[in-house]
Amino acid sequence: MQDPFDILVNGIVYSVFPEEDNVYTIFKAGNEFGKIEKDTDNVWLMLHPETETPMFNNNTEVDAIGQAINNYVPEEEDNDDDFE
Repeated sequence: MQDPFDILVNGIVYSVFPEEDNVYTIFKAGNEFGKIEKDTDNVWLMLHPETETPMFNNNTEVDAIGQAINNYVPEEEDNDDDFE
């Protein structure tokens, strides 16, 4: 599973915690924002907080967060210990 990471969207830091396939728990400025799920390459859906079913409303903030997740490239880890 992928490690949690931070993204910056419109000057706001979001912490992203990957869960199962294409589902992420998002924290906005330290507070839980909710869970989002990838629907298509450009469309992301917020999950209902109680039922975790997709809510089909057009949310530009969720789409922007999703696009930043798509564009995120994890930093490579230093494996200097392998050469000792």
